[in-house]
Amino acid sequence: MTTNTIRLTVAQAIIRYLDAQFIVVDGQEWRLCGGGFGIFGHGNVTCLGEALYDHRDTLPLYRGQNEQSMGFAAAGYAKQWLRQRFMFCTASAGPGTANLLTASALAHANRLPMLMLCGDAYTTRLPDPVLQQMEHFNDPTLGVNDAFKAVTRYWDRITHPAQIIQSLPNALATMLDPADCGPAFVGLPQDVQGWAYDYPAEMFEKKVHRIRRVTPDADEVADAVAAIKAAKRPMIIAGGGVQYSGAVAELTAFAETHGIPVVETIAGRANLVDTHPLNIGPIGVTGSDSANAIAEQADVILSVGCRLQDFTTGSWTAFAKDAQIIGLNAGRHDAGKHRSLPVVGDAKLGLLALTASLGGWTANTSWVETATAERVKWNDYVAENVKPGNRPNSYAQAIGTVNALCDPRDRVVAAAGGLPAEVTANWRTLDVGTVDVEFGFSCMGYEIAGAWGARIAQSEREPGQDTITFCGDGSYLMLNSDIYSSVLTGKKLIVMLLDNGGFAVINKLQNNTGNESFNNLIADTPTATHQFGVDFEAHAAAMGATAETVANPAELGEAFKRAKASDKTYVIVMKVDPYEGWTTQGHSWWEVGTPEVTDNAKVAAAHKDVESSRAKQRKGV
Repeated sequence: MTTNTIRLTVAQAIIRYLDAQFIVVDGQEWRLCGGGFGIFGHGNVTCLGEALYDHRDTLPLYRGQNEQSMGFAAAGYAKQWLRQRFMFCTASAGPGTANLLTASALAHANRLPMLMLCGDAYTTRLPDPVLQQMEHFNDPTLGVNDAFKAVTRYWDRITHPAQIIQSLPNALATMLDPADCGPAFVGLPQDVQGWAYDYPAEMFEKKVHRIRRVTPDADEVADAVAAIKAAKRPMIIAGGGVQYSGAVAELTAFAETHGIPVVETIAGRANLVDTHPLNIGPIGVTGSDSANAIAEQADVILSVGCRLQDFTTGSWTAFAKDAQIIGLNAGRHDAGKHRSLPVVGDAKLGLLALTASLGGWTANTSWVETATAERVKWNDYVAENVKPGNRPNSYAQAIGTVNALCDPRDRVVAAAGGLPAEVTANWRTLDVGTVDVEFGFSCMGYEIAGAWGARIAQSEREPGQDTITFCGDGSYLMLNSDIYSSVLTGKKLIVMLLDNGGFAVINKLQNNTGNESFNNLIADTPTATHQFGVDFEAHAAAMGATAETVANPAELGEAFKRAKASDKTYVIVMKVDPYEGWTTQGHSWWEVGTPEVTDNAKVAAAHKDVESSRAKQRKGV
């Protein structure tokens, strides 16, 4: 039998293969790969660049300004598409590829699909050592690209053209697997990229993918149902996996049917709207008094789509030590954490299975009344906390101002520093799936780049809505170039740039642990011989954005209205107080390492105070 073949270079075959992959989302067929972000260099321009040029209409290539920010944008894109579509990133051999490491770690921590097609050293080694090659004298196979093994779910280096016949489907399978989802890395040596091979024609036929839904084991469901029925004070923790499963409706129906209060993780913000009567608020270190109050009392905790990181669990002090956790999760690793009863499977199918077995069982109404009463008190606190004029300019005031004026379907983005805590605690969700607080890797610099990627996805799904990003001055100075990218590509952002004079949230942690302010605020940087503020308005305008500086939340509100009416990226700058502006309520304990031995009395007292809560810490076995 004769097999039809097509002779292509490795680079051409990769791009042609990606071009033929599709997925159906809400009844509409889309290319699985939405395109890519690329910065060309000698390690990828001649071969991969040639291949991408021929597919520029179907796989649009967005020119990045920094490889790390390209990866952040790809992550923001995947989040907006609920992991149903992804973008690739291509970078040259050497430092270009190395710049993607942080972004890959972010995608790995957040379980997000991202494909990296990166240049590598020559397989033949004939020209070695080459420009930007990292030589290891006793292992010539080891290079910069090997560093990605620690921060990817799938890793390969193509040393023969035939390898991509297996490698590409495996990479896609990893990125689409709910339990194993994460970034995939494919190293492309510069010579191999251009080598030709007779590929089977079937490889490039159109393929429509599906994301599998794993049905939970009946015995695991039965164990979970027995635990829930025995509960006197049950609680649901709703994580980001609820949205990735498309299980928001099922979660809501489950909670309503059985009368169980719901709290949200940072990644799970916007599973329920703010006004839902069973939404008791965000939980944990950056949570709410209401959620943390019921978490301390709950005897059975149904964790749905959560990875239970320390900001959710209060470093495992947020729950009673004898509370039974039930882990409903597509990932075995997450489902069984901390003596959980595992229910390994899809969140949507799992919730349906649980409710079918629970029948007409409902939680004690007095428990629900206790939970909702706590939420009323928290709502009162937030209302006062975001009120303009209640204290010096604050993150919370800016958040409240924007919250009151934005459209319910606008997307809100924040990351790292103090803003994730402030957005999580103070943002009142207007519609489901509208909040992206990147705290899986807590990565400064995601705010603008991730928002750009989200905006690209949003322009495909909801073109009439805005992407709003809250960014501190520290993160802005670290990575701001995608303001230019957003203007260049016509993907409008609204950037709320809140300037507190440095890394104020770490200064707060420094002070709260007894230490003096040191090297966080610009004013406290001992090597800063000149004290001056950055003209952020002029800087943003120089990159093509419309920008203005406001003095207070009232002016910010008027500027936000102008930003909404604008057709291009708009940056609003406002100074906020680095000391008095923080949300002071809602925090559970968080384990931080403090000095056991010190000559500083304040540090010693802080160490004693931190350690005083350790007795509440739930052990992991």
